[in-house]
Amino acid sequence: MALPTSIPAAVADPSWLAHRYDPGHDAVHLVRVPRETHRRVTFLTDDYLPAGAPPLIVRRADAMAARPMPAPIHFIFHSAYCCSTLLARAVDRPGWAMGLKEPVILNDLVGWRRRGGAVPDMARVLDDVLTLLARPFAPGEAVIVKPSTVANSIAGAMLTVRPEARALLLHAPLRTYLGSIAKKGIDGRLWVRTMLTGMLDDGLIDLGFTPRDLLGLTDLQVAAVTWLAHQKLFAALVAKFGPDRIRTIDSAMLMARPGDSLDALARLYARPLDPDAVAEITAGPAFQTHSKSGDRFDAGDRSAEHRDAATLHADEIDKVARWSDAVAANAGVPVSLAAPLIG
Repeated sequence: MALPTSIPAAVADPSWLAHRYDPGHDAVHLVRVPRETHRRVTFLTDDYLPAGAPPLIVRRADAMAARPMPAPIHFIFHSAYCCSTLLARAVDRPGWAMGLKEPVILNDLVGWRRRGGAVPDMARVLDDVLTLLARPFAPGEAVIVKPSTVANSIAGAMLTVRPEARALLLHAPLRTYLGSIAKKGIDGRLWVRTMLTGMLDDGLIDLGFTPRDLLGLTDLQVAAVTWLAHQKLFAALVAKFGPDRIRTIDSAMLMARPGDSLDALARLYARPLDPDAVAEITAGPAFQTHSKSGDRFDAGDRSAEHRDAATLHADEIDKVARWSDAVAANAGVPVSLAAPLIG
C-alpha cells in the first residue's frame, strides 16, 4: 500500500480514516479504509479493520493546516443492542450519505477526558476530529456518524461544536435490552458492568444509588441502570437542543415501520429521500441481513430471537423490569422519550 505523497494529499483522500488520537503528541493516526471496507466491516475498530497496515501519523495542527473540506455531519447516538449498526448501514448510500460505524477516535477523546484532559483543549480537539471524520467519499454526501456508547458522554459537546448537526437517539425497549444482555451469557453480563464503570467515570449514573448499592445489584439490574441512565441522558439532550435537532425512536418502532422511519430520518437530516430510494434501502442488505454475521436475518428473525430470549429469561427479566419502573419513577427518568421520530 503506497503512502500518500503529502499530508494535504492524505487529508484530501477520505479513504485515510482519522482512526486514533494521541493526546501525548497531539497527533492523529490515519489508516487507509476504502469505502468497500467501510461497508464490509461491522465497526471501525482494530478488531474488524484489516490488520498489518501501518498508520500515517500526522500532527493535528498539520492535518488542519491542510484545510480539510468537511461535509455536513449528523449523528446516531444509541444505548446498545438497538439496531444501531443496522441503521448506520442503511444510511450509507453513495451520493447521499456516508455512514461511519463507531470510529475509535471518539473513544480516544473520552479516554483522554477520563484521564484528566484539559477541557478547553478538548473542545478544540473534538472540533478538529469531527472535521476529519466529515470527509465523504463522493461530492454532495453528508457523513452520518454512529459513535459507540462510550462516546455518549460527549454527545452534547459534539452537538455544541457542530450547531448544524442533527441527531437521532436510538434505544431498545427495556425488556428487549435485558433479553439481549441475558442471551449473551457471561459476555453480556460482563459487558454491562464495564459500561456501568465507564458511565460512573463520566458522571452519568445519577439515580439515587450509593456505590455500595450498585455492588449489590444483579447483572440484569446493572443492565437496567445503564439503560435508565441513557434514558436520562437522552431526555436531557432533547431538552437542551430541541426537537428541531434531536429526535428519538426505539428499535421496535424502527423495525415495525422501517420505511416511515427512514423517510423521517432523512428529513431530520435535511436530506430527503424519494419513496423509491426508501423502498430500495428497506429491501436491501441493511434490513435483510445480520449486521454482524452477514447472514440472512430480517425483522421476523429478529423478533423470534428476542422472543426466545424473553421466554428463556422471563422470570428474571420481569422482576428487573418492574424494579426498573420503580427506580425510574423515583429518579424522575422518562421511560418514553419526547420528540419521537415518527408518531
